[in-house]
Amino acid sequence: MSVPEPQPTVLVLTALPLEYDAVRAQVEQREERVHPDGTRVERGQLPGTAWHVALSELGVGADRAAALTSQLINWLHPQAVLFVGVAGSLKDDIRIGDVVVGTQVYEIHGGKQTPEGFLVRPKALPGSHALEQAARSAVRDMPDVRAHFVPIATGDVVLADAKSEIAQFVRRNYNDAGAIEMEGFGALQAAHLNGQLNALVIRGISDRADDGKSNADASGSQLRAAKQAASVTVALLRKHRPLEGSADSEEEPHRGAGGATYGGDHIDFRGGTFYGPVVGKRVDGRG
Repeated sequence: MSVPEPQPTVLVLTALPLEYDAVRAQVEQREERVHPDGTRVERGQLPGTAWHVALSELGVGADRAAALTSQLINWLHPQAVLFVGVAGSLKDDIRIGDVVVGTQVYEIHGGKQTPEGFLVRPKALPGSHALEQAARSAVRDMPDVRAHFVPIATGDVVLADAKSEIAQFVRRNYNDAGAIEMEGFGALQAAHLNGQLNALVIRGISDRADDGKSNADASGSQLRAAKQAASVTVALLRKHRPLEGSADSEEEPHRGAGGATYGGDHIDFRGGTFYGPVVGKRVDGRG
């Protein structure tokens, strides 16, 4: 009996409908699946690749993102997780329509309140090196995209006042952050705690996190930013190949001492020379 080829899945998450729609437009042969607890995904094919995209709109907030990302990881067993959407810029040189790829993501609310003031206890998680490298390679051939590879700040706040106390707090304590959003840290934390999956946050800039946010949103900047982030996501996945053993993998297998080939739970000893005992596992009465 032949064993069917695995179908590598990437989990792409969004918070808002327009973010979801921007990615959805790139995915073909979609079908909806429903988790027993009610969370819905559309699963389809990314044309020209081996990737099956599982796309879900989670809603707003880092705590919600963390819980639902964990749920979906345990259900779908993806090879990678991407959180894609819009964000506000924290830097003068990061303009509306640019794309920010999170080299790391800060959670900005951790700390301790003392009589001397609020003492920051920073929490940060790195984005996947492999996914970041794929994104860097992809955007070199995207002349219509201005991409920035910098940290991103996650906070439970919509920042629409550049002179506010929270804005000054972020710039003082997380001064290398290029954008601020509300879900990225939660998704990265879930990926880290559930098998240390490759994960990355990709955000299109829709406003400057100041009092011009409403006018920017009204001008259609969110839609433009969402489309830019989605285009970088798709280009990244065209560069980033599925793991060894998956369909369309181009990676060389890792070979250990004696020529053993490692692939998932299996080790192929053919052609190898070994000195000492080999420990294995008996399954269904077979060695």
